[in-house]
Amino acid sequence: MKTTRRNFLRTAGATGLASPLLTMCSRGAEYSGHGLPQDAESRQAKLIKILQQPVLKKELFTSPVIIKSVELLQSENSYLCRVRSTDGAEGISVAHKRMNRLYPIFLHNLQSFFLGKDARELDLILEKIYIYGFNFRYDGICLGVPLATIEFAILDMLGRISGQSLGQLIGEIHHPEVAVYVATEWRERPLEESVDRIKKAVAEYDAKALKIKVGYLMYMTTDMYAKGPLGKTERMIPLLREIFGSDMALYADANSYYGADEAIRVGRLLEENKYAYFEEPVMYNDFEAIKKVADALTIPIANGEQDQSFVNFRWLIANDGIDIVQPDSYYFGGLIRSVKVGRMAAAFGKTIVPHMSGGGLGYVYNIHLVSVLPNAGAHHEFKGLRTHVPFECSTSPLKVMGGKIKVPTGPGLGVDIDPEFIKKHRVVTA
Repeated sequence: MKTTRRNFLRTAGATGLASPLLTMCSRGAEYSGHGLPQDAESRQAKLIKILQQPVLKKELFTSPVIIKSVELLQSENSYLCRVRSTDGAEGISVAHKRMNRLYPIFLHNLQSFFLGKDARELDLILEKIYIYGFNFRYDGICLGVPLATIEFAILDMLGRISGQSLGQLIGEIHHPEVAVYVATEWRERPLEESVDRIKKAVAEYDAKALKIKVGYLMYMTTDMYAKGPLGKTERMIPLLREIFGSDMALYADANSYYGADEAIRVGRLLEENKYAYFEEPVMYNDFEAIKKVADALTIPIANGEQDQSFVNFRWLIANDGIDIVQPDSYYFGGLIRSVKVGRMAAAFGKTIVPHMSGGGLGYVYNIHLVSVLPNAGAHHEFKGLRTHVPFECSTSPLKVMGGKIKVPTGPGLGVDIDPEFIKKHRVVTA
């Protein structure tokens, strides 16, 4: 590489575009060229040790918290999870919108395993449940979404027992407020319409950061020959920098659209226009292509929202294939597993910017996660405040103010879902 990542970051800082995220993204000094880091094996060993370290603060609980029931509740397209202990404690979580397809996994693969277990052993439970019934065969969103939904409810229960917030249960609070970026879509729209929609989205939330979609991934149609507006990406990248100026942090996401060579071409255009990172430039599980792109570019490379396994993250970190890890706490099976990915990244000076999905109260779970990550990026995903869940939060307005959201500090999730809304839901049994 003619220009090192360290030089890229120094240049960005000189032009006023450096951010806390960027300063943590420089690649390992021992790394050079397209070969593997010389000590990849020892790096892997270090990461394995990190994964073995527990996350949940068991010391907050002096006596067992035995799980009596784990219930999935449904009202039309709304799903909740309710967990109760033998002592009568209760926790509630809001499920991902895909629970309407995945509820059989919840009921038949996961539910019974939790019963009678001590919730203080949640780290171990989350490890062993992948083995139970060969659940690892269902790895990915199919297993991760139902598992995360149960974990969220257990953590809510433990938080209410101990008086601690979700963040306080799984780490130390580093970010009581979380700066957000506006996530946009509209790949299929003409350039002018896309730019107009982007401007409105940024203005609605007074955002200081923006992520755009690049490439032409036509996921929204069954037409096998559909293509997006050709040339749109190449025109939009410099245009948005011109519109928003140097004070706006800009990020780009290809959603695995490109091959390595095309990703490198687009990545260089992003570099020229001072974008802060390039997310999923190639297929998320093509590690050699990811590494090829990372080696060729100075812009930090982000990946991980689709990853199902610690092994995937471990390889990419140990072999210096990415700069920013992006587990999705729903897809990846919960907050505890996501914290472990953040710890691995931190061990080698890398950043974590969790992907956010789920609708409902997904953004609340995400800001709790970000709050405990010392190596969290400068801005985090935000897709709006609209939710079908009526709730109250006494410790945060849960609104974007000055580009940031205050993390709730109340027990558990820190929000109280309307009891009448919960009553509308019925227990799912089959």
